[in-house]
Amino acid sequence: MILRVLNFVVIGALVLAAAWVYRIKFDATVQAEHLAKLRSEVRHEQDEIATLRAEWGQLDDPARVETLAKRFLHLKPIAPTQLDDLDHLPDRPSPAVTASTDPIGGLIENFEEPETVGTTGSVRAAPAPMTTAPGAGHSPVPPQAEAPRQ
Repeated sequence: MILRVLNFVVIGALVLAAAWVYRIKFDATVQAEHLAKLRSEVRHEQDEIATLRAEWGQLDDPARVETLAKRFLHLKPIAPTQLDDLDHLPDRPSPAVTASTDPIGGLIENFEEPETVGTTGSVRAAPAPMTTAPGAGHSPVPPQAEAPRQ
């Protein structure tokens, strides 16, 4: 009796193992088909990219662009009389830009004094400009010695 039960248990285990192996094989086959499909799609996309790059190379050809420019733009060569001297350029705008003229700059304005950066040693620093202290006549005073304004 124990032998029969043992045989049924072993036969059941073998059936379950066979079903499990069949399921693994089926899943592997499905994954292999999916992988083959993805590789085919990747190859197709790579071919499309190569085709588009070849078309871009033809469209971007300088000789073709020059021909199209001559045909459609009707440009004339620049005459030497069209050039002007640098003296006739407009003046630069004033460097003092305030928040009223630059609303974005006013939002990000930094109210702290910038820190002074030391010299690197490769370039000599320019001497500090001398200013006169109020009420002291014309004696020069370095900017560090000025009284803070309040």
